[in-house]
Amino acid sequence: MVNGLPSEVEVITLFVDDIASSKAFYAKVFASETVWEDAVSSVLRFGGLLINLLDASRAPPLVEPLPVGPSSAGARALLTIRVADVDEVCAALRAVGVNLLNGPIDRLWGRRTASFADPSGHVWEIAQLIGRT
Repeated sequence: MVNGLPSEVEVITLFVDDIASSKAFYAKVFASETVWEDAVSSVLRFGGLLINLLDASRAPPLVEPLPVGPSSAGARALLTIRVADVDEVCAALRAVGVNLLNGPIDRLWGRRTASFADPSGHVWEIAQLIGRT
């Protein structure tokens, strides 16, 4: 462990293609509190974690010298939320117009999962604990 580096993640920043459509998607899907918002970002509270939706045009200074990858490059991360009933949440997601990428699927490692993507292609997984198969 690096001295002084805590084991808790405070903020995850997601670079989004269109801040307005991303804000609308997250408001429709998640019951999170907005703690900061301006023309290029929206910071949402998920329990003890903050998710920062940031317009991708504002991202380069945060990651230089690396480039900001385009959303068309495909999934590069998976954000997982544990739920009590994956099938119930899938039905609720479909009811608000969210298309599932996959699932529900019983996984060998003891989870029933399904996933969906936000407008910029960030993949979210919902996972229910089940017995290992």
